[in-house]
Amino acid sequence: MKDLSRLCVHTITTRPWPLARAVEAFADASIGGMTVWRDAVPEEGPQQAGERIRAAGLEVVSYCRGGFFPHTDAQKRQAAIDDNLAALDEAAALGAPLLVLVCGAAPGQSLERSRQQIRAGIEAILPRAQALGVRLAIEPLHPMYADTRSAINTLRQANEMAEAIKSPYLGVAVDVYHLWWDPELEHQIARCGENAHLFAFHVCDWRVPTRDLLNDRGLMGEGCINIRQIRKWVEDAGFDGFHEVEIFSMHYWNMDQAIFLKQIVQAYKEHV
Repeated sequence: MKDLSRLCVHTITTRPWPLARAVEAFADASIGGMTVWRDAVPEEGPQQAGERIRAAGLEVVSYCRGGFFPHTDAQKRQAAIDDNLAALDEAAALGAPLLVLVCGAAPGQSLERSRQQIRAGIEAILPRAQALGVRLAIEPLHPMYADTRSAINTLRQANEMAEAIKSPYLGVAVDVYHLWWDPELEHQIARCGENAHLFAFHVCDWRVPTRDLLNDRGLMGEGCINIRQIRKWVEDAGFDGFHEVEIFSMHYWNMDQAIFLKQIVQAYKEHV
């Protein structure tokens, strides 16, 4: 039987479940870790949520999500920075070692201007991240999301920003859904390894055809991504962390989540 100790499932993947149910089910399935999304934290707050997760034998892998720095309005840019500072405090209370950044974009300005604002936002929150001991991961998103979700669309762009800021608390997250198409991917993953800033590895699959560009991700093995090849590249670059299953899917959210979780485990064993 394949070891599941490096398997992590995001709370967004089994979104219909409240955190307590997800913790119980993940632990019963011998899954090693959980990445917690902000909307999944119950009313009692992140500290108690973290205690619940660890008491079940799961590791808190990361916290999602920060970012969304760019705005054409200066007050909104400051509000985004303030929200990211709050997210860092929440991550620390949860016991998450990493905050994943979906960096954002503002359609009323150039992508380059948005990237400048992303860098300024990251630099503004880095001192808090370092003080709390929480690392930040820039997650490049597929170019189809360049309108509002992220002006960082290639691993090259993420690497360049991380190298320019040059902090041990800033790295990148490689998500196969967003990056599988990139002809530079192998080289840029190796570049992550050279700079020791590959902080996270997310897996799912690209369905053919894709019915919805946001909420129709596939289980590993039911699409066109060569996940095992990309896994080899990240491990050759020195990555030895969790394989995080992050699936947005109306199809899977509408089914029995216990059955879905069994399918996740099976797909992980066969295709990751």
